[in-house]
Amino acid sequence: MLFNSLSFALFLPIVFFLYWFVCKHDRVKQNWLLLVSSYFFYACWDVRFLFLLMFSTALDYYSGLRIDGASSRSTKKTWLWISISINLGVLMLFKYFNFFAENFVSAAATLGIKMHAATINVLLPVGISFYTFHGLSYILDIYNNRIKAERNIVDYSVFVSFFPLLVAGPIERATHLLPQIKRNRTFNYTQLADGMRQILWGLVKKLLIADNLAMYADMIFAKHAQYHGSTLALGVVFFAIQIYADFSGYTDIATGTARLFGIELLRNFAFPYFSRDIAEFWRRWHISLTSWFKDYLYIPLGGSRGSTWMKIRNTYIVFLVSGFWHGANWTFIVWGLLHATYFLPLLLLNRNRQHLETVAAGRWLPSPKEFLSISVTFLLVCFAWIFFRSPNLSAAITFIGEMCSASFFSMPEVFPTLIVAIVLVFLIVEWMGREQPYAIAKTGLNLPRPVRWSMYLGITILIIIMSGKDQPFIYFRF
Repeated sequence: MLFNSLSFALFLPIVFFLYWFVCKHDRVKQNWLLLVSSYFFYACWDVRFLFLLMFSTALDYYSGLRIDGASSRSTKKTWLWISISINLGVLMLFKYFNFFAENFVSAAATLGIKMHAATINVLLPVGISFYTFHGLSYILDIYNNRIKAERNIVDYSVFVSFFPLLVAGPIERATHLLPQIKRNRTFNYTQLADGMRQILWGLVKKLLIADNLAMYADMIFAKHAQYHGSTLALGVVFFAIQIYADFSGYTDIATGTARLFGIELLRNFAFPYFSRDIAEFWRRWHISLTSWFKDYLYIPLGGSRGSTWMKIRNTYIVFLVSGFWHGANWTFIVWGLLHATYFLPLLLLNRNRQHLETVAAGRWLPSPKEFLSISVTFLLVCFAWIFFRSPNLSAAITFIGEMCSASFFSMPEVFPTLIVAIVLVFLIVEWMGREQPYAIAKTGLNLPRPVRWSMYLGITILIIIMSGKDQPFIYFRF
């Protein structure tokens, strides 16, 4: 059930009505409704994988109780590793088994040993990387005495499977979401209106920007040998904006939807393409995943403490794992290692936290230095996106070679003027709203209600008229 589908447009109002007008202010009934609705939402993808979600939930719920109630450190550690091993084992089986099997056979072939890979032909359960990380953070927080184990299995199950975030995040923390699930929630019109605005902006990003750019990016990457280098460069920029609009659009819809039920999710994007260096980019891109790796991998490894060698090692490990998290392909690994290489000089020069505030805060335009820094950072990110988007390393290297040819300085053969104009307007709106939680969070709030609603209606009509070919959300595959 896609956020941009008719089925979701019917599902959401029904759940909303039952939640506020039938369950009213009964938190227990509301949580049961959220759980049943979330399981129905997930079952619409593939009912077989619903049982996998239930198993993962039950495993971490029980492990959490055993860790919390253990009388010794060794018992706590035993249950921690049982949970981690099973969770990662299931994830590896579905997501990475074929990758390791095929690469093992290739490695053996280089030594003159002929083998045949025993692969499994299974679908990747949607959202498995996200809900696995929900459960792991919960278990690790109990083990590290940050929280107590949740004894109400319904409340815990809602934390894992809350439908707005179930299939593509943000990756929530029990310390943030569970207290909201356990407290009484009251209807708040301001929160409702804000949620609807954020959903609308998410639909603009997805349907108007991402889906339109996807048609051209897909065409250019699929037929790259037929185009000039300038066209390939434009295709990379199209994909860069597409993946941002697609993923952050999903997050906006998810966050806005959660807000309709009185729940605030973690922020996942903060205008990353306005970053002045790679460190700032990663503080603003997929924030919930970045912070997850920082808290549960980078800091336990030693963080930026210790010797220079340890700093380099920890940086590359985190980015390597981050790349591999996205998929079983060497392209993702190279993408992660590229970003580690970009990041390392900032870390070693102690400049990785020099841009903590919003760029050009309180000003209309950036300074020339800020503009140059933003441009360079964007170009570095775009170069790495080539590997992320390509089907394999060979295709990525070929694409780069063709892009960097003499034809790079020719006019692009593909240049959809109307789409480019819409994207430029979109980027201007994003820039103007960069100090807000999302671009139109406060746009038009001071206008008379008829004018404000006319603006929302106009945006809705524009979405309907200009929507591109229906495309699945990119991060559903991860």
